[in-house]
Formats: sequence, C-alpha cells, structure tokens
Amino acid sequence: MFAPWPNIVWLALGSSEAIGLRVAKLAARGIDAQHESRLIVSEKAGALFEVGIGVLSGATATNLVNRFRDQIAANARRLATEN
Repeated sequence: MFAPWPNIVWLALGSSEAIGLRVAKLAARGIDAQHESRLIVSEKAGALFEVGIGVLSGATATNLVNRFRDQIAANARRLATEN
C-alpha cells in the first residue's frame, strides 16, 4: 500500500536537481537553450504516452515511478556534464 511513496519522494528530489540544471541552461539562452526546450517538450509528450501505455498494460505505480527516476537521473547526468 505504501510501497510507491519512498520512490515518489526520490523522484521529486531527483526532479528538482534536473529542473535546476535545465533552468540554468535555459537562462543562458542561445542555441543550447533552444535545443533543451525542444527536448523538454518531446520528453514530456513521450512520458505522457509511456504512462498511458504502462497503465493500459498493467504496470504498477512503482514500475512507472522507477522508470521516470531513471530518465530523470540520466537527464541530470547529461546536464551536469554539459555545463
């Protein structure tokens, strides 16, 4: 019953790191910021599709949250190395 909550907390913490790195990149402006803004939109559209498919195929909340944690961690690593 409470299984997804610790993962959701970690998702929120990881998200705040990735958001901070993305905001810094967007604030710098330029071509990199334009690329990042397009990437954000395409990732959000993909995430919406992925959640819909996951729900329809019977994925658990924990599976979905863990998948997004992995994606957010990968974004944070990418953004940290680009700066």
